[in-house]
Amino acid sequence: MAAELHVALVAADREVWSGEATLVVARTTSGDIGVMPGHQPLLGVLESGPVTIRTRDGGTVIAAVHGGFISFADNKLSLLAEIAELSDEIDVQRAERALERAKSDADALAERRADVRLRAAAGR
Repeated sequence: MAAELHVALVAADREVWSGEATLVVARTTSGDIGVMPGHQPLLGVLESGPVTIRTRDGGTVIAAVHGGFISFADNKLSLLAEIAELSDEIDVQRAERALERAKSDADALAERRADVRLRAAAGR
C-alpha cells in the first residue's frame, strides 16, 4: 500500500487545492467516507459538508464543499465540487449574516450552505 495519495479539489471555476495527502474525509449521499491510500476504487455524489484533507507533512486542509462528485482510483482522488472554498477564504461574519438571513427567510438550502461554511471555518 502506498503511503500517500494525490488529491485534487476542483470547483466549477477553479482548482481549489491539489497535493499529496494521507487521508481525506468527505460527506457523500451514502454518509461520511474516509479515503486513504490503497482504498477501493469509488465514485460517489458529494453532499454539502466540510472536506478534511490530512496532508503528507501532517497539516490539515479544510474546505466547505457544496455538491459534486468524488472519484478514487490508482491512489488519485478527485473531488469535483459545484462550489468549494478553503476554510481560510471564508468570511465568518458574512457567513453568520447569511445564516441569519436564511433562517428568517426559511431557506433551508441557503441555511445549509452557510452552516457548512461556518463549520469549515471553525475547523481551521
